[in-house]
Amino acid sequence: MSSTPAQAARTELSGFNGELIGPEDSAYEEARAVYNAMIDRRPALVARCADADAVARVIGFARAHDLPLAIRGGGHHGAGMGTVDGGVVADLSPLKDVQVDPGARTVRVGGGCVWGEVDRATNPHALATPSGIVSTTGVGGIATGGGLGHLTRKCGLTIDNMLSAEVVLADGSKVRASADENADLFWAIRGGGGNFGVVTSFRFRLHEVGTVVAGPTFWPVEAGAEVLTAYREFLPNAPRELNAFFLYGTVPPAPPFPEEIQLRKTAGVVWCYAGSDPEEAARLMAPLLDALPEPLLHFTAPMPHPDLQSMFDELYPRGHQWYWRADFVDEIPDEAVELHAKFGAEVPTVQSTMHLYPIDGAAHDVGPDETPWGYRGATWSTVYAGVDPDPANAELIKRWAVDYSDALHPFSAGGAYVNMMMDEGQERVRASYGANYQRLARIKAELDPDNVFRLNQNIRPS
Repeated sequence: MSSTPAQAARTELSGFNGELIGPEDSAYEEARAVYNAMIDRRPALVARCADADAVARVIGFARAHDLPLAIRGGGHHGAGMGTVDGGVVADLSPLKDVQVDPGARTVRVGGGCVWGEVDRATNPHALATPSGIVSTTGVGGIATGGGLGHLTRKCGLTIDNMLSAEVVLADGSKVRASADENADLFWAIRGGGGNFGVVTSFRFRLHEVGTVVAGPTFWPVEAGAEVLTAYREFLPNAPRELNAFFLYGTVPPAPPFPEEIQLRKTAGVVWCYAGSDPEEAARLMAPLLDALPEPLLHFTAPMPHPDLQSMFDELYPRGHQWYWRADFVDEIPDEAVELHAKFGAEVPTVQSTMHLYPIDGAAHDVGPDETPWGYRGATWSTVYAGVDPDPANAELIKRWAVDYSDALHPFSAGGAYVNMMMDEGQERVRASYGANYQRLARIKAELDPDNVFRLNQNIRPS
């Protein structure tokens, strides 16, 4: 009788440093689950890898058995590309080491960490590196895809702060990538996603960010067009220390939000002043606030940077239904403002939302060909996220996200942030890398000619 892949792995990978889990194991249901409950895939083997050698062995096993291979860090990928039906999942979650060097202002981070673990290690030294806006997100996905967040305008993208990485290649070899070693690989992994290898460890530059002044301002959704019109003029001219993303959404039905505004649909801004002086923060926010009607809520306060990073964790726990679309945006003309107002007022569930993330400031200091992130001239990145805990609402939230995205896409710069795309096809991937795609494809052909690492926003070998 032929053995299953999990049984074969236990035989062939004797002494494996980690855990090998198959469908017959009690831990399987938990091991196969990912953040987006809309993704329900059943891998033949989940291999939790405790070191780089274990990763190399799993890659070799998948190749020897001609099984598709998915790489999973935090498991947050919206399209579920960290898992696969009938294949092998290399789960990096045991790679949790975080080492801060406050003197050098660097941090070394294991490939299985989530950002909250990094923030908790760096904040006692009043240091931080740019990441996302949900602390349960995996480091590996953000750090190889780009890295937008609260510190983008002051500190750049996550990829702009990557100093080196330890990478396991498709042939199982282990290399270091930096500006001085394997420079093509280093260029490619700073935005090219998981196409080139498995990053088991990163080293990032840290910045002096300990306490920030942060929080939301909400206006009635009926004022959305007025708020977005003022915001589009205000933020690009604000100092880099001030970050603010625009949103349409619903006030959560829970503290600290006042009961009288809970469940109201709103247009809003989430602020992050990368400094500790509330008076200076208020002075910088004032031009936008003074130009608009009295908000339903304006709440900003000094807080540790990790508190801001985890502000949305409870609103977006693991196990909800997710469907999202994204676009880069250069400008927001009046016609686009009106369409945003229409779809923003139709946000279908409490957790569904549209975010408009700024990508100017320090992100514009890097040239369009210095990393694979080719849209350095864009001003914003838009994400349309349909979210709800109830599977019965899956089609509702998907339809809203797709219709919203389709209506606004004509006003986009062409491509999108790859970390916020679903599985949308090869042409969409090409558009999102633009002029950098051909170089990525050449590097892919050198490092992974068989496209072993293809369960991602895939760059095909040239």
